[in-house]
Amino acid sequence: MSHEHLTPSTAPALSLLSNRWFSAATLLVAGALQTLTFSPFHFWWLGPISAFLILLACIPLPAKQLFFAGLLVGLGLFGSGATWVYISISEFGNTSIPVSVLLTAAFVAVLALFPGIAFWFWGKLAKVSAIRRLILFPAIWILGDWLRGWLLTGFPWLYLGTAHTDGPLAGLAPIIGVHGLTFLITASGAAIFAAGWLLTRQRHTSAGIVAVVTLIPWLTAPSLNRVDWTDISTEPTSVAAMQGNIPQLIKWDPEFLKDQIVAYLGMTEPYWDTDLILWPETAIPIPQDQAGKIIDHIEGNLGDNSTLITGIPWYGFSERADGFTYHNSIMAMGNGEGIYHKQKLVPFGEYVPLEGVLRGLIGFFDLPMSSFTRGPKNQSPLNANGTKVMPFICYEVAYPDFLARNAVNSDLLLTISNDGWFGDSVGPLQHLQIARMRALETGRYMIRGTNNGVTAIIDHKGQITARIPQFERAVLTGEVFKASGSTPYMVAASWPVLTLALILIVFVRERVIPKN
Repeated sequence: MSHEHLTPSTAPALSLLSNRWFSAATLLVAGALQTLTFSPFHFWWLGPISAFLILLACIPLPAKQLFFAGLLVGLGLFGSGATWVYISISEFGNTSIPVSVLLTAAFVAVLALFPGIAFWFWGKLAKVSAIRRLILFPAIWILGDWLRGWLLTGFPWLYLGTAHTDGPLAGLAPIIGVHGLTFLITASGAAIFAAGWLLTRQRHTSAGIVAVVTLIPWLTAPSLNRVDWTDISTEPTSVAAMQGNIPQLIKWDPEFLKDQIVAYLGMTEPYWDTDLILWPETAIPIPQDQAGKIIDHIEGNLGDNSTLITGIPWYGFSERADGFTYHNSIMAMGNGEGIYHKQKLVPFGEYVPLEGVLRGLIGFFDLPMSSFTRGPKNQSPLNANGTKVMPFICYEVAYPDFLARNAVNSDLLLTISNDGWFGDSVGPLQHLQIARMRALETGRYMIRGTNNGVTAIIDHKGQITARIPQFERAVLTGEVFKASGSTPYMVAASWPVLTLALILIVFVRERVIPKN
């Protein structure tokens, strides 16, 4: 492959892409195809195809157009895979349909800026060299994902590697994590492009070498599924997780408070002697300083070796807020102890950026319990009858490095959520798949308790061992097993793949930009 900038005249296979409207449509479709790799579709094999289509459209483009190319990819991806946010804005945010559509479109557009910026940087690094663009593509993609995962709280959602909870690369997740899987997927798309190009030049041997090298991780990774990176106990812990299916519109209504508590107590009645009982996020919808009678009742009914863990707002003094404040929290009671305050808050759902300006403008900026304060770092696991349980609340489970770091000193992972905000959309199903990837990366069982689904038990291979349907009031029962030790990913997190991306950028970028 030459180092010159590819154009349709030098690449006959790209002739269709000379039409800018066809090229734009290709980029939008390529982004949307990535949504189909995730739950509930699970077409993981579309990942490399999407990357290939992106390259097919982008390789011939002048560098200055790559920002808009990345923007189109982002609009395709987030416009198809993240518009479930409309439900929380419109149905539960008391916001008119036109304003809800406008806010959802703005949300998608902001997210699309991240691949746009990444592709702009890609053009700066490889203005005219096609081979450099191919080599740098996985590195640029990873850095764009990483930036999106932390800037302005971050949106670590729809990472391509997440699709491989049920794909052939799953065995590599405990080693290289979700970003490493994404790197392999995008590199495979680049390899498909390179092999096709080499075949058009009658360089069959070179194309064969590229194909073989590309297939190695795909063919070897399944055998790694049999490797246990952590030591799994043979002694089971019994679990009962309550899915109350409380309608979102009444959850914070004081008139229905008693009904909610009675519902959860009634569901728990046959399970007081279970080792670990789980109620979902804010199952007790009043702060702990007002819930003394409820807590006393629970502790009075629990078996001698039983622990109940529940989501509950917490009100008290916080050094971070320099005074008394609210936290979105989870606490253990009975034969257990500890409280955890959520660290990764959801913008507008749990806190309002520019609160002094936005409060009161529309209903969405005044959602119930949207004044939480972020919890401190390095919080200890909960203790459940001697088992170290590391909890994560809702959105926190989406942060791969954050979870891996906090899971190090734990025996078991637990996440609670209230996905009722997103109705009957793909959002809750994507959320479940993300939790599965975290269990796979850390080699630990995870219990997932939700208000209306999906409540599930996930094993150390990221597979669901028990679940109950969405939108039903039901109790999930099953067993989990403690884990000890760390996976390679827990030790190094995403730094190896990020370092590789930076190395590629330093050594492959164009140092001297040729004149046109």
